[in-house]
This record gives sequence, C-alpha cells and structure tokens, in this order.
Amino acid sequence: MKRIVAALLAALPLAVAAQTQLKVKMFPGAQSLPVLAAAKEGLFARQGLAVEVLFTVNSDEQRNGLAKGEFQIAQAAVDNAVAMVELAGEDVVIVTGGDSSMNEFFVQPEVRSYADLKGMTLLVDAPNTAYALQLKKILLVNGLKEGADYKVHPIGGTALRLRGMKENKDYKGAMLNLPFALDAKASGLKSMGRAIDLIGPYQANGTFVLRKWGQANRELLERYIAGVIEGTRWVMSPTNKDAAVGILAERLKVSREVAAQSWELMTDPKFGVAPDARFDMAGFRNVLALRAEIEGGWGGRAPAPERYVDLSYYDGAMKRLGK
Repeated sequence: MKRIVAALLAALPLAVAAQTQLKVKMFPGAQSLPVLAAAKEGLFARQGLAVEVLFTVNSDEQRNGLAKGEFQIAQAAVDNAVAMVELAGEDVVIVTGGDSSMNEFFVQPEVRSYADLKGMTLLVDAPNTAYALQLKKILLVNGLKEGADYKVHPIGGTALRLRGMKENKDYKGAMLNLPFALDAKASGLKSMGRAIDLIGPYQANGTFVLRKWGQANRELLERYIAGVIEGTRWVMSPTNKDAAVGILAERLKVSREVAAQSWELMTDPKFGVAPDARFDMAGFRNVLALRAEIEGGWGGRAPAPERYVDLSYYDGAMKRLGK
C-alpha cells in the first residue's frame, strides 16, 4: 500500500506539469461565460490546459497586449482583429465565432427620438472598431453623421460606458450588452432596440490570435478551441443553468437575479450565444461592410473575409471532440 501511495504522489507533479499554461484576455460580460465555465468546470483541464482568464478594460489594452505577447489568446468582437491588421499592421487571424454582440442601443430617458441626439455626446470603447461602428451605423440610418451631428467619447468597455451614462447625463447614449443592459433598464435608461434588429446580422465575440503563434501552436490552439466549444455546450444546457448563473454572478459581481435573466437571454437562439461557438460568415461580411462604409476602409469596398479568418483550427477542434 505504501508503495502505491508513493507512486501516486510521485506521479502528481507530472500530471500538473502536463497541463500547458495559457492566458486569454477578454471583456467582462455574458459573452465571457463559456470560457469562464470551461476554466471552472475542468473542460480546459480535460484538454490538458490550465487557462488563466484575464479581463480587459478596453480594446486598445487588449489589442496592444496581444501584439506584445502578454497573453496568447484574445476573446472579443472580431472587428478588433480586423483593426489590428488594417490599423496596426499586426498579422492576426480569427479562429472561432461566439455571438452576435447581444447589444442594445441605450439612451438617456429624456431622449424621445434620434433627432434628440443631435449635438450630443455618445460613449464608445475605441472610436474606430466593433460596437462603435454599430452605433455609428444605427445613427447614420437615422440621419445622423458623426462630427456633423454628434460626437463620440472613448471611455472603455461596456461596464464603463454604463457607469458613464449613469453618472453623467450629458452622455446621451451607448451600445450595451448583457448583463449591463439589464442594469441599464433597471436604472431607467431607454433601449432604442437590439443591434441585430437595427442593422442586421453581426459576428461579434470570437477568438483571435497572432497568426504566427497559431501556426506554431496548432495543436495547442485546437485544444483551447475544443474547451471553448465544450464550455459553450455546458453553458447552453438547461441542466447547468444554476451553476452557470453562479459563475456569472461571482465573476461579474452581479446579483443572481440579473445573472439568471442574462442566462435566459444568452440562450435565445435569435439573440444569444452561437451554438458550439460557430462563426457567422454572413455576420462577418456585415462587420467588414460596416468598416468599409463607416470608416472608409478599402476604398469603401470590403475585402474577402478569408483574409482574416482561418476556421481550420475550429474544424480540428471539432474532430478532437468527435464531431
């Protein structure tokens, strides 16, 4: 018996060492739940990974950190990956989908129409990527042009945008996603509608990495994606609702009631998390079209999406899972 115990103890450090360390950086929000769940429920460990989840305050910090190698993987609206390529000259590649942003456009309660936003200030993360472009498109459709009719103020991620609107009534609007959208409604802020209803399909949260790192670590990246897929399945399963709500409440510092409401919306197939973290190509084409139209990129004509996306890693992960 002593020999058996000794053998088990001797093997323990080897088991720990076998887990490859990875760092992933993402925004706090409902969209982070599949990764948080995969880390907490041992789904990454099943793939031989020890994943450290880091939260970012804004996309500039996240993009700069990925470029510098401060972490290996980014989870965020994939238009940030496009911006890294086009604005910073970094060679990154998108390898999974995740969701359609779960965004709503919120305004101060006294705003009755889009015309009331003329001459006002609205909050964004970075002014030239992702949800800022969603916001600009929504306003453009309703007759308002940036600079001429309104201005944007870059304040940071969704939590900071919500806090900014609650603390300063001069900030008249912002794009907000779960669970912050629920807080916004409870605080009296007014929703002008969901982003996908206002501007159509949109590929938002996804996984992206430096292309060279992905090529040099294909097997490792496939294992990470397999964990994300399993984490997504785990989160979407009604049998795991209570545990998923607990993770969301603990990590995002919200009430269980808000976390539960978020889970219900996240699992709405028309609005929430994409099954198996699938990539929405139609939504991504819209992402590129928005950048071309709003920012004037590529002479106003969006390039082929394959320039930024490589789903072979995702396909490899699905094979690992036997699907």
